[in-house]
Amino acid sequence: MELRRITGLPPYVFAELNELKGVARRQGVDVVDLGFGNPDIPSPDVAVDKLVEAARNPRNHRYSASRGIPKLRQAIADLYRRRFGVDLDPEREVVTTIGAKEGLSHLMWVLVAPGDTALVPSPSYPIHIYAPLFAGADVRMVRLEGLGSDEADAGEAFFANLIEAWESAWPKPRVAILSFPHNPTTACIDLATMARLVEWAREHEMVLVHDFAYSDTAFDGYAPPSILQVPGAKDCALELYTMTKSFSMAGWRVAFLVGNGELVQALTKLKSYLDYGTFQPIQIAAIVAMNEAPDYPRLVNEIYRSRRDTLCDGLARIGWTVAKPKGTMFVWAPIPEPYAEMGSLEFSKHLLAEGRVATSPGGGFGPGGDGHVRFALIENEQRIAQGVRSLRRALPKL
Repeated sequence: MELRRITGLPPYVFAELNELKGVARRQGVDVVDLGFGNPDIPSPDVAVDKLVEAARNPRNHRYSASRGIPKLRQAIADLYRRRFGVDLDPEREVVTTIGAKEGLSHLMWVLVAPGDTALVPSPSYPIHIYAPLFAGADVRMVRLEGLGSDEADAGEAFFANLIEAWESAWPKPRVAILSFPHNPTTACIDLATMARLVEWAREHEMVLVHDFAYSDTAFDGYAPPSILQVPGAKDCALELYTMTKSFSMAGWRVAFLVGNGELVQALTKLKSYLDYGTFQPIQIAAIVAMNEAPDYPRLVNEIYRSRRDTLCDGLARIGWTVAKPKGTMFVWAPIPEPYAEMGSLEFSKHLLAEGRVATSPGGGFGPGGDGHVRFALIENEQRIAQGVRSLRRALPKL
């Protein structure tokens, strides 16, 4: 039988590295795994305790609400008011999603269709590229490479690249997917750039979808702006907020789409046909996490900052200079010049085979990523330092 949708998917670049990593471990090799961005920091104790308590109540074993229970939607509205000074109507402007990937993917079903186009940064987190494609739309890439570390300059460059992509596209795109701080490039932009994007989108009747996965994962005084902080943003903008990184609740699959009420309600209607929501004890525990552990993201953030410094300072000592990111739980590292001809996949294989360190090849994040590898800050400082010592032996040309 001829299949649909998945037939055009390229081979998953990361699968080959995962297989090689598995082979090495089965052979007894101690691999320092800085590849897959799977948070290792535990979730808040208060959330875990509430999950256990709620799971013991048989009333919570029934179907829940696909849009999220009312107190959960109120909790995210309260968080947005505290954190960003943004008022949200929990009845109309909030819907709970089963993780940000599910939310983004199904959102594209109501925003684009075959014959439409969407603007997506490149390199990019893979679902940003494939969510519009799964909905039948075409994708036009917005260049992200070389944006620099200053958020104002990066914002200026990104805005110029976005305009360039829009002007060269036909038909004109209906949607632009954004995500700052950005995975994998770690690029950050400022609120002034967000305001320019909103003004431009309103003028061109575009929808801006901002995946705010790293809303709280920022360093050195940088505070990532919510696009909804821009006056008038609700006219054209949506934002995905997830508890995965901020509260280190990756496996719980709790996220939210917030913003423009009409579009939030469109996704709410679609989801009512697709699911019954996240397991209700998880929703109850997520409420407790936001309400009773509001400072937990700061604790998580400090761990990532320490790991970032350990990795970047260690790489500098072995001759591999990498800029310290101001956001995300990743380090986006250009392949050192003596090894540049290898490309990201072969270079990642080399680091695994000779340095016993797993990374993600930049080419797996789409066009523009092949000159880099991505380190995920998912091991403690001692393990990261061990990995850097191994890399010194694997990179004798530095």
